[in-house]
Amino acid sequence: MRYPIKLIARKAKVNKNGVTPISLQYCFSAEKRVVLSTGVNIPIHYWNRKTGRISKELPMEYGNIQLLETTLTQKLRKAEDMVGYALKQKNTCPMKFLKENFNLDGRWGFEQMSDEQNSLDVFWNIEDYAKGKKGSVKQCTINVINAMKVHLKLFEEYRKKPITFDSFDAQFYEDFVFYLTYEIPQVRRKELIKGLKANSVGKTIKHLKSFLKERMRKKIIPFMDLSAFKVMEEEVDAVYLSWKELSAIYHLDLIQQPQLEKYRDLFVLGCLTGFRFSDYSDIKPEEVRDGMLYVNQTKTLSTVVVPLKKDAKQILIEKYKMQMPQVSNVNFNYYIKEVAKLAGIDEQIKITHKRGNKVSEEIKPKYAWVTSHTCRRSFCTNEFLEGTPINLIMAISGHKTEKAFRRYIKADQVQKAHMIKKLWDSRPGL
Repeated sequence: MRYPIKLIARKAKVNKNGVTPISLQYCFSAEKRVVLSTGVNIPIHYWNRKTGRISKELPMEYGNIQLLETTLTQKLRKAEDMVGYALKQKNTCPMKFLKENFNLDGRWGFEQMSDEQNSLDVFWNIEDYAKGKKGSVKQCTINVINAMKVHLKLFEEYRKKPITFDSFDAQFYEDFVFYLTYEIPQVRRKELIKGLKANSVGKTIKHLKSFLKERMRKKIIPFMDLSAFKVMEEEVDAVYLSWKELSAIYHLDLIQQPQLEKYRDLFVLGCLTGFRFSDYSDIKPEEVRDGMLYVNQTKTLSTVVVPLKKDAKQILIEKYKMQMPQVSNVNFNYYIKEVAKLAGIDEQIKITHKRGNKVSEEIKPKYAWVTSHTCRRSFCTNEFLEGTPINLIMAISGHKTEKAFRRYIKADQVQKAHMIKKLWDSRPGL
C-alpha cells in the first residue's frame, strides 16, 4: 500500500551555500501534513520534481549519487512503514508518531518488530554493530562500516533476493565479489563507472567479516564458516612527490588563483608531517607544544608526536595561526590536481590496477594521480630515501608494522640503486 508520502525540495529553503534540503512530506489530509529532513542537501536545480529523483548531472562534490539515492529510498520506505504501523494502532496519530520517531536511531519509539525478528535482520544488525563501535573507533571507521552496508543493500537490489544471515556462504562471497568488482555503480565527477578496485573490494569484505565474527561472538547468530571470505589486497604503484617537486608546489605563485592557496598549504603541511588527511586538516591549537605536534590519530586512536619543520611552522603557526582551512576530502582531491598541474608536475605515469583476473593500465600526467594520500606516501618515501631509520619514520607516521609501512615506500629502482651505492661507498673496501 502506498501512502501520500513523497520527497520534495523547496526553493524557499535554499541556504547561503546554495543548497536546499531534500525533505519527506506526509500528507495526512489536504490541510494536515508533516515535513521531515532526510539529511540530504543538494543545489535545487539538480532535483527533478517530476520524477522525485536527483539529476544524473549532480557534481561529485555534493556526494555519490548512487549512495544519496539509496539513502533517500531507505528514508522513504522507513516513513511508509512507520505510517503503516501507526495507522494500525488505536489512538495513534500517524503525523505525530512520524514526527516524534522518524529521526530516532535504531528502532522506533514503538516496537515495529519483536526482538527475535530484529536479531535476524542483517541490516538492523549492521546498524547495531556500528552503534556499538562508536565508543571505540572514530567516525571515519563508522563511515566505512556504513559504506559496507550500502554495498550489501545495492547487491540485494541487484540480485533481487533478500540478504539474510543464511545467505553468507562461499557462493555468496563469490557473487558479491564479482558484483563489487564489475557491476556496482560509481560516479566520478559526472562519469558513471562500474566496479571497485581490488583494495576497495577488500575493505568491504574485511568489514563484513568483522561484523559477522562480532555477531557470532555475541551469540546473536550461530557459528558460520568464513574461511572462503578472502580479503584481497593489491600492491598499488601510486605516486609520491620528491622534495624538488614539493618545493615547486610550496613556492608556486597563486596570485591569479587565490582560491587554490588553502589546498596547496594543506597539501604541503601533510607532506611535512606524514599524517592522514583527517589528521592534518583538523589540527587544533592545543596540539602544538614546545615546537612539537601532538596528534591523536583518527584511524588508530594512538598519539603521535612530530617535531615541526621550519616550513610547517610557517604554514601552521605564522600564516594560519593554528586554524587550518576546513575543506572536504572530495574538494581537496579535485583542486590539488590543479595545483600540481600549475607547478609543472606533468610527467607521464602509468598505473596498473587489477579488477578480478584482469589487469588494467592507465597513463596520465603525474598531477592527475595526486590525492590527499600522496602527502603521507611522499613523507615516508622522502624520509626513507634521505636515510632516516625506518623505526623513526614509523614513530611519526603511526604505522604499526614494517610491512604496512613499506607499502608506502614508492622509490624507483634507480633511486634504490643510488641508496645501495651510498651505503657501499661508506664502507671500507678490500
